[in-house]
Parts: sequence; C-alpha cells; structure tokens
Amino acid sequence: MKTIGSSTAGPDARKTPVFDPATGEQTAEVILATEADVDAAVTRARQAARQWADTSLTARTKIMFSFRELADRHREDLAALITAEHGKVLEDARGEVARGLEVVDFACGMPHLLKGEFSEDVSTGVDASSSRQPLGVVAGITPFNFPVMVPMWMYPVAIAAGNAFVLKPSERDPSASDFIAGLWHEAGLPDGVFTVVHGDSVAVNALLDHPDVSAISFVGSTPVARHVFERATASGKRCQALGGAKNHAVVMPDADLESTADALIAAGFGSAGERCMAISAVVAVGGGDELVDLLKEKALALVTGPGTDPASDMGPLITKVHRDRVAGYVASAQNDGAEVVVDGRDVEVPAGAGGFFLGPCLVDQVTTDMSVYQDEIFGPVLSVLRVDTLDDAIELVNANPYGNGTAIFTRDGAAARRFRRDVQVGMVGINVAIPVPMAYYSFGGWKQSLFGDSHIHGMEGVRFNTRLKSVTTRWPATPAEAGSASLNFPSGDKR
Repeated sequence: MKTIGSSTAGPDARKTPVFDPATGEQTAEVILATEADVDAAVTRARQAARQWADTSLTARTKIMFSFRELADRHREDLAALITAEHGKVLEDARGEVARGLEVVDFACGMPHLLKGEFSEDVSTGVDASSSRQPLGVVAGITPFNFPVMVPMWMYPVAIAAGNAFVLKPSERDPSASDFIAGLWHEAGLPDGVFTVVHGDSVAVNALLDHPDVSAISFVGSTPVARHVFERATASGKRCQALGGAKNHAVVMPDADLESTADALIAAGFGSAGERCMAISAVVAVGGGDELVDLLKEKALALVTGPGTDPASDMGPLITKVHRDRVAGYVASAQNDGAEVVVDGRDVEVPAGAGGFFLGPCLVDQVTTDMSVYQDEIFGPVLSVLRVDTLDDAIELVNANPYGNGTAIFTRDGAAARRFRRDVQVGMVGINVAIPVPMAYYSFGGWKQSLFGDSHIHGMEGVRFNTRLKSVTTRWPATPAEAGSASLNFPSGDKR
C-alpha cells in the first residue's frame, strides 16, 4: 500500500485512506498537510512566482507546449489513475483527460491572450496603454469527481499567465495530481511554480487564510463554496467558488423522444451521476408517460460494474458512505409518494466485485417538496416531474436555488429561444443535455451554483488570474511643451 503526501511527516501525522471504489479495498493512505506544511508550500511558491513572472512569454509558452505534449502522451496513464481511485469507467476517464487538455491547449495561446491595448494621442502628445500582470500565488481546491479535468480548468491558465499555483486536490483520489506534478517537472517548469498539497479542511483553511495567496479557485458543494468564498474574500483574496447544482432538462411534447431519452440517460447516469453538470431532474411538459417508458427501458439495459471492465456502462460511487447516502434518497422518495420505476439499490454486479455500487435509479411523479428533488444528490438518481406548459417549466427551473446547467429538448425554435432568454441558469443546452462550454468559453453557473462574479477558464479565467494595469504616457520634447502647472482636472478634449 502506497503512502501519498509529505515524506517528512512523523509517526503522529494525520492520515486518511484511499479506496478502490470497485473492490472496496484500501489502496493507499494520504498524509494530511498541517498549517506548517501549507505555509512552507506557499512560501516556496511565492519565491518561485517572482522569477516565473519575469520569465519571457516565449519561454513560458515553450514549457506549456512541452507539458501539453507529455500529458497527451500519458492520457492512458492518467485515465487509469482516475478509474482506480474514482471508479468511473475507463472510457469516461479518457474523456475527462481529453476535456482537461482542451484548457491546456487554450493556455498555450497565452501570448495572444495577454496582449494589451494601445491608443496613440488620446490627448496632444499623450498615449494610453494597458497590460495584464500576474497576481503571484494562486491556489486551487478541487473535488473528487474530476481529479484531472477540474484542476486543469485552473492551473494551465494561472501558470501560463505568470503565476505560481498551489493545488489542494481531493484526498479521496490524489494520485493523478502527483502524476501531473511529475509531468510539469519533466516539461521544465521551475520548482515551486506548481505544488501539490494533500490535505483536508485544515489545508483548505490554511490556504484561505494565508496572506501570500492572492487568489482562490474552488469547485465543490454549495455549502463549502460559500464558506470558501466568505473566508477567502474576508482575507482580501480574489475568489471564484463554483458550487453545487440541480440541473433540469425540459422535454417538450414535440421532442424526438428516442434521441432525447438517450441523451437523458447519458446525462443522468454517466460517471454514476457524480457530475456537477449531470441532469438529475427531467421536466416533462404536457405528458411524460411515453418518455418514462423509454427511460425505464434504457436504464434497465445499462451494465453496472468495475470501471476497468469494457462491458461496464457505469462504475461505482466514490465511497460506501456516499453510496448509502444516495440510496437513502431513493427510499425517501418512495416514502414521499414518488414511484420508483427503476431501483438500482439491489443492482447485480460481476462476481467478486465488492465495491460501492448503486445501479441506475429512475423516480417518477416527483414533486418539488421532496428531498429527492430539493437536494443535490450527486449519484445515479434521475427524477421525473410533470408540468402542463413551458411557462410552468421555466417557473419551476427558476424557482430552484441552483442555477448551474439546464437543457431543453424541442423542435420548436420559438420555444427554445424563449427558454434560452428567460431561464435563470448560467449554462444552457438546446437539444444538448450537458452544455459544458469549450475551453475558450467560460464555465460557471448562477445563483447558489457560483459565489463571486468570475467563471472559470476561457477569457474570464485569464482576467481572474491577472491584474489590469493602465499606463498614460507623455514625453515633452521641450519645457514649453510641458506647459505650466494647472490645477484643472486633465481631459482628452484639451488641444
């Protein structure tokens, strides 16, 4: 069994186990960082940031391209680590790596993205320009469900922009982050520019409070996102904190039900529902019986099993505690009067698989007062609600406190346009169940799905990781051109 974390930790160091979710066996233990460990990491990063910020854009970009090539070469290694510690099926893990690399591709264009602006003769003999400069030390705190992709939403842009980056990954699946650190070293990144700190809430709070951390990027549950944002901003830091979700898919009567059902099954049960962009609530407009029948048929056809088995459509959940919590929502829905159409609590898995498995769960006749609807479940539970009109559907979605992602399935352009305009959600799909933006756009929700006003990656990521500096320049050729002292406020209309 391997040990992950500080090699200098003493025998009394706090530790936490890492499990293979497909077998339930412990495969590693993580040494949890202390406040002193965090301080040492940040101090080292602060020292490295000064030299890294002074490194030319050309040299920084060359290292970015080297890292991109190495990460691409090791796609299979990264995917295997994801499957071993998170549990998602291998093909899904490969997709996670691919989406993460798209942000690396975007960050390789940083020389263009950091170009400032210049205006000549904004007043007589006066020029104006702007530039973007790095912040110093940026920290990222990331969840267990995407141990490669979500960190890649953060550190490529931060590092390419000239910052040092401290990553605190989830302690449940930490190995991918250490592997990434090795790739950065091999790519030629100076020591201290990218640092991994393994830990729990002690490490998180130490990063939030540390005076030398300039900005915090966070992805996780809404309660923790709120805590991170409030604590980080109280200590004067920039913060983008992406929280939880309750994503709705509105299905109009004119939708192609076969393709819609396929999309909803993929969006609801992919990665065992452990996605912040998973569809967990289907809103059927003007009916729903035929749609539910199709969803039932397709959910029952899914194969649940170890992520390494090519026959598996869906792997286990991350821990036994989480599996039992998700299963509890199915029982609660049944007690509240909903109809459990597909019950994954007694799913059959291959012989010898003793992991944290829960099969697809489809729950019909759900109402908004049920906990299965109100809470972010983060598991393979797909709820179906029924409404009469598109107005009712939009009102239902907008009344939810979350606003991360949503979708509408329809052939009616006017209905789609109205939904797009009126729905109070940050990311909208039209006949697309999981509308995750490409890397050159920015990812983030509204309402309690985002704390702060900055979304992640894309141009908002560039702006978050830099500070704007504006410069006004005048070079008088003679004392006469300099003019005499004037107490009037200067303006561009003076000639």
